This record gives sequence, structure tokens and C-alpha cells, in this order.
Amino acid sequence: MVDFKVVLSDPATGKAYNIDASGAGAGSFIGKRIGDEIDGSSLGFEGYKIQITGASDRNGTPARKSLPIAGRRKVLMAGGIGFHPRVEGERRRKMVRGAEITQDFVQINAKVTSQGSKSLAAYFAPPEPETPAAE
Repeated sequence: MVDFKVVLSDPATGKAYNIDASGAGAGSFIGKRIGDEIDGSSLGFEGYKIQITGASDRNGTPARKSLPIAGRRKVLMAGGIGFHPRVEGERRRKMVRGAEITQDFVQINAKVTSQGSKSLAAYFAPPEPETPAAE
């Protein structure tokens, strides 16, 4: 199966969390597109709605929402995701990925659109060490 590194941003607190998604959690992303919402319970976050905002493959090639394919293409760009022109009016042909999430992706960027009952900080808090019983 496929594994993804998911960077989940929480707009309410301004924090981002790294999640290693594998198995069913990663499978919930396959076939989705940038801008789609998924249920957070597949990643273990009950009551959360998560929106996909971007992705990149193993080479670091970014995914572009305006490209409605699943593979890689060289596209003539004047700016935006994947190319930042240095001179006004500059255009360049750059390699980008399409908006559909496939097994070729390594990292997926996402943000929380609907909060659950438990905060994300509570999910990612380190476990408290057990105190020995008093004798």
C-alpha cells in the first residue's frame, strides 16, 4: 500500500502537525483532487473535516490545482504554483503534477475546515509519564 506524509494545518491556532498516513488513512486520499474535503475519521480525528490544499511527489514536484490530470506535465507558466518569475512578463516551461492524488505523491498538504469535539493539540500531546504508586 501507499504511505503519505500529511501536513495538517489548523487555521484556528496557526499550528501545523505532521501525520504519517498509511493503509486506510492513505487510501482515503487516493483519487481525490486538490480542493476536495475528506472526513478526518480516516486519519483518526473524529468529527473533523479536512480539505486538501496541495501536494508534492518524491522529486519535490508540486501539484497544481488548475491541471486536471493525474500525471506529470511540462506546462508553460507565467507564475503561481511551481514557478515564481524573476522578471515581469517572464514565462517558462516547468514540470508540475496534476491535481488528482495518486500513489506517486509523498507529501499532502491539508487544512482543517470543520473542528471536532477534541482539539488537535490534545491528539498530538505527548503521553504523560506514569507516576509510581506511593508506598
